[in-house]
Amino acid sequence: YAGIYIGFGGMLSLVIAGGLADVSMNNPTIQSFVFAALFPVNLLIIILTGGVLFTGVSATVPAAVFEKKAHWSHIPKLLAISWIGNLIGGVIFALLVTYCDMNLGATAELAKHTIHKKCSKTFLQTLIKGIGCNWLVCMAVFLSGQAQDMAGKMVGIWF
Repeated sequence: YAGIYIGFGGMLSLVIAGGLADVSMNNPTIQSFVFAALFPVNLLIIILTGGVLFTGVSATVPAAVFEKKAHWSHIPKLLAISWIGNLIGGVIFALLVTYCDMNLGATAELAKHTIHKKCSKTFLQTLIKGIGCNWLVCMAVFLSGQAQDMAGKMVGIWF
């Protein structure tokens, strides 16, 4: 179900930041900042509900193998289960958003702009950016895991 929570954070970011299109005409950094500030809500929801992200599994399962807490043969199975579960959740969320006409107007424009930006890079650039993104997500999960209360988890995820 973590794919649904990723959708919640993405939709929140798109709706709010998309509504800032006029404000950010002279300074597009405002829209990017608001999007980036709101997007971590999805990771906070996932962490607090015990959801499992593919990005986290790709870090924790190999670490468990290196620490002799799991066998290497578990890696493909756990990665596949996590990826398929995230995909199913994401598809369900996308269907619900489409059915409810939530991706219209400024929200849709920002979504198209974001998609174009992400898909216009080379494969290698996209791969390197994906590795960097996964690294940051795993670091946020690690930092939130060090906290004992919700406020500490929130700080770990956002910063």
